[in-house]
Amino acid sequence: LSRRQRQMCIRDSNILLNILIMLFLCIQNRLFKEELMILSCQNICKAFGEKVILNDASFHIEDREKAALIGCNGAGKTTLLRMLGCLMEPTSGTVTLFNEQGEKLTDLVECKKQIGYLSENTKLYQRLSVREMLELFAEIYKIDRKEAKERITDIFRVLDMEEFCDNRIGKLSTGQTQRASIARCLLHNPEIYIFDEPTLGLDVISSESIVNFMKQEKERGKAVVYSTHYMEEAQYLCDRIYMLHKGTIIAQGTPASLMKETHTDNLRNAFMQLIKGETNHGTGIV
Repeated sequence: LSRRQRQMCIRDSNILLNILIMLFLCIQNRLFKEELMILSCQNICKAFGEKVILNDASFHIEDREKAALIGCNGAGKTTLLRMLGCLMEPTSGTVTLFNEQGEKLTDLVECKKQIGYLSENTKLYQRLSVREMLELFAEIYKIDRKEAKERITDIFRVLDMEEFCDNRIGKLSTGQTQRASIARCLLHNPEIYIFDEPTLGLDVISSESIVNFMKQEKERGKAVVYSTHYMEEAQYLCDRIYMLHKGTIIAQGTPASLMKETHTDNLRNAFMQLIKGETNHGTGIV
């Protein structure tokens, strides 16, 4: 090779090397982001007088993770979600939220900016349309009007609300009202959604819209923690399951690991085996 050809080869090799380094760094950053902790609770307990509602709960949530709390009525799911959402203080233990850089948040207002919280019985302004309600909350959140308009339009598309977005909330069906409640949670673009039984009592179409929304938010890097009685939904949708019984987390893991541990082929049977303290060895392992 001539001197000029050798120089060109060296230059091309350097360009290729730089491209490979950039690709490696991008992949490394992506992997790091997927493992970034966004919420942690350590040994939290909640008691009202002598009555213990939640006892020594510990776990963490990573970004892009969908986690479900499952358990019977009175197990402590709502109480736990309220503490995760900074709406209730634990009797003991700590709840910690982190920003996108993995730094611990200490200011309560900053913590709440990270959270989109949906309670089981959220009350909305019945005389307003869905659009008017979101415009009102956009002002409360101090979102620029142009940005708010774009966000609201996008939310209506994501939650399939175009047909009823200008209807008064008091005239909406149960499923439509629930989607309006979730729309309010999206408006300030939080990093983690905390939902208390978001699909309870909904028709198939409304339930499917909410499930699809939770799947889409994972792709956007958001985390979702929610409670549900629908074991099949949690098994299909979630990366991690936390099983509560009488105020205690009795098991946690992926749906597959929980079913393998209990020698069952679905979460419903796995839960029943765990609360009975028995294992059915005659069932298939997933």
